[in-house]
Amino acid sequence: MNPLVVLVFALLFVTPAWTQSTPAWAQPAPARPQQRPPAAESRPAPKSDPRADPKAVLRAMEDAFSAVADRVTPAVVHVSTVQKKGAAGAPEENPERFREFFGDEFYDRYFRRRPREDARATGSGVLVDPKGYILTNNHVIENAQDIIVRLSDQRKFTAKLVGRDPKTDIAVLKVDSPRPLPAAEIGDSDHLRVGQWAIAIGNPFGLDRTVTVGIISATARTRVGVTQYDNFIQTDASINPGNSGGPLLNIDGKVIGINTAIVAAGQGIGFSIPINQAKDVMQQLITRGKVVRGWLGIVIQDVTDQLAGSFGVKEREGVLVAEVMKGSPAEAAGLKAGDVVVDLSGTPIKEVPDLQRRIASIRPGQTMKLTVIRDKKPVSVTVKIGEMPADEPLVAEAPGNDEWGLNVESLTGDAALRLDLPVSRGLLVTDVLPGSPAEKAGLRRGDVILEISRRSADEPATLFKALSALKPGESILIYVHRAGGSGSGANQYLTMERSRQR
Repeated sequence: MNPLVVLVFALLFVTPAWTQSTPAWAQPAPARPQQRPPAAESRPAPKSDPRADPKAVLRAMEDAFSAVADRVTPAVVHVSTVQKKGAAGAPEENPERFREFFGDEFYDRYFRRRPREDARATGSGVLVDPKGYILTNNHVIENAQDIIVRLSDQRKFTAKLVGRDPKTDIAVLKVDSPRPLPAAEIGDSDHLRVGQWAIAIGNPFGLDRTVTVGIISATARTRVGVTQYDNFIQTDASINPGNSGGPLLNIDGKVIGINTAIVAAGQGIGFSIPINQAKDVMQQLITRGKVVRGWLGIVIQDVTDQLAGSFGVKEREGVLVAEVMKGSPAEAAGLKAGDVVVDLSGTPIKEVPDLQRRIASIRPGQTMKLTVIRDKKPVSVTVKIGEMPADEPLVAEAPGNDEWGLNVESLTGDAALRLDLPVSRGLLVTDVLPGSPAEKAGLRRGDVILEISRRSADEPATLFKALSALKPGESILIYVHRAGGSGSGANQYLTMERSRQR
């Protein structure tokens, strides 16, 4: 027997002894020598506490789960899409990062187009408004020409795409029905607790209306690598290919998340977008047709152990401003490279995703107060948040990260002359951390990366995009120029491998 169940049973059996006071008639009377106590008055036996019956507790749990399934299943829809052959933006152009979360077989099945065939993909969605608005994932409907929605009663609708937001992997669909449609109730994801029940409903592997149960394993999970603004609920409720876009529910049957991704190599590791975030995106897509985000205009990086002492901050506290963009709200407010942002209007900032997510959620025009560490002293900076321009990172993360232990920058002609290099293009390696994958690959500070997988490399994003696509244990070919004396040097090939332990 599961030891946890045994413990629960044990607690249930002893509960009456803790919760019921001893009745007055059961208290012993003072001793009276040589006197027989009076006969006990006939009284009804105390009723047993139903909580003492383990089966009753289990039945109550069953009833709760069944009630959620009965209530919400009619609002969960099956989403199927068709991408006509020869159309621009074919499904095989979907970001390779999804392969890591769905696994090779199901990535190919659901996302890769077969030659001379229409590409098809399936997923889930949830009706959140009787008028026919549906929440799902962007990757479920990306590049689709036709979107078909099937309800639990087998009615089919051709859905209209209201809008989509790749940065959060949220899409909103609309179907028209002559009568109101069943809709799930939206909950609140801001006050979730680890250990609460989590119930997932969707269509995994084409198995319609599958219900699985687990708990919330973690909240505010960042750096999952699926969206630009990772802020996931982690759950061990089974989520599989085809569940994408379906709801994650609490025990009251309210939607607390939109199921999005799994770790293909892991057991019981799934991720859902918090419903409050999804709801905000949905409302903007319905009313504006796009998502408006705040913009600060800085390039930032995490404060590592090596950097903390130099900037006068505690370990893992704040984010370091590496660059302030020209003409940005940050420049107007007086932020400087070398500042360490530790607080945004009373909310502590611990790492890059914290600041990225907070700035994204602020409406343009609002005034916020930043607390930064400058020259090892706290300084208050007031900044008016701007509107993020199209295709502009609101808060960009500096190239390089702890996983690879590598920092690079684009090589300019001036830098090549200054460093006496015989090459004038590529990526200049500015830092390699000891013991990192970069060092193990043989890279050194001062190397110039010329090619990545036999393709030219001139932008840091090119390198880190290629590296992020690697699965644990996979490697990539890098062509490097290593400088020698008096402008000489030699070119060589190296391979960099992604660690198997992540």
